[in-house]
Amino acid sequence: MTIAIENISLSVNEEIYLKDISLNFDSGSKNILLGRTLAGKTSLLRIMAGLDRPSKGKIFVDGKDVTGISVRKRNISMVYQQFINYPSFNVYDNIASPLKVAGMTKSVIDSRVREAAQMLHLEDMLNRMPGELSGGQQQRCAIARALVKDTNLLLLDEPLVNLDYKLREELQIDLQDIFKQRNAIVVYTSTEPSEALKLGGNIVILDEGRVLQTGITSEVFHKPATIKVAEVFSDPPINLINCHVEGSVFHLGQNVTIPLAGHVKSLASGDYIAGIRSNHLYLNPQNKTDIAIEAILDLAEINGSETFFHVNYAGTKLVVQEVGIYSKKINSKILFYLDPASLFVFSKSGELILSPENFSV
Repeated sequence: MTIAIENISLSVNEEIYLKDISLNFDSGSKNILLGRTLAGKTSLLRIMAGLDRPSKGKIFVDGKDVTGISVRKRNISMVYQQFINYPSFNVYDNIASPLKVAGMTKSVIDSRVREAAQMLHLEDMLNRMPGELSGGQQQRCAIARALVKDTNLLLLDEPLVNLDYKLREELQIDLQDIFKQRNAIVVYTSTEPSEALKLGGNIVILDEGRVLQTGITSEVFHKPATIKVAEVFSDPPINLINCHVEGSVFHLGQNVTIPLAGHVKSLASGDYIAGIRSNHLYLNPQNKTDIAIEAILDLAEINGSETFFHVNYAGTKLVVQEVGIYSKKINSKILFYLDPASLFVFSKSGELILSPENFSV
């Protein structure tokens, strides 16, 4: 099965939701739509499902135009953010509901329900009502109901966003195993770069209804085509510092110089924008080549087992992401370190010029 999206646009009351989107998906592929809230991810998914019609453009399945065909006539399954289950049905009947509508025999229904329940670890909960389940179990039930149809197209719209971190991690692992067992086209939306990296596959970076970049997820992460892609595919957004190359010296902001060596050695003299992800800045040096930077601490934000230091480096706002819980005084001087090998270099107009070589996530 192949799906071709050709020049899809969607406007409502002159407000643009999607603009000139063209994409191709093949059977067995896992595809992540990554973008911030209101990027157009759900709008695109609803058009793919047949729930909405585009203002312009067409969708082809195996070469056949299905743009005007309703969701009821398409072989798809969709999982939403919310835990959508029938409250008066137990888990078994919730999972079985699409098979009963399709008129399958009791034996086929029973076999498929139990297979889906096993995949989602619901075997011991089939007689429970949705109200007796935790949030994670309810979402497992909703996902099982989508999987049981064995459709050619599986659409998941931020299915784990309402779960706590631990449950999300568990389901991310389970879903990866399930996707590998199926030959369906999987399209999964997310706002979280870390989730996209865990799921892997292919990625589509969306922003304000437009496709910014597509490709293999890990490759796009390591080589974002523009600053905007790097910002969307970094959490927190990638740090940006104005820089200047003069002769054999790389001036990073106003106060720091870096030898023109390694992957940046070929840079010609001129003005650039350096990018560095927050988890590649450290409170303690990691290598002999690390460069020390002094800044003023604006805020220390503790998030789980990490601390995010919001700092002001010569007028430039940066975020340093450090593992561990730290307490530091606001407005105090703070020293942090970067490895020059972790720098991205963009043109002043925002296009990628150089990316780190063989640098880890």
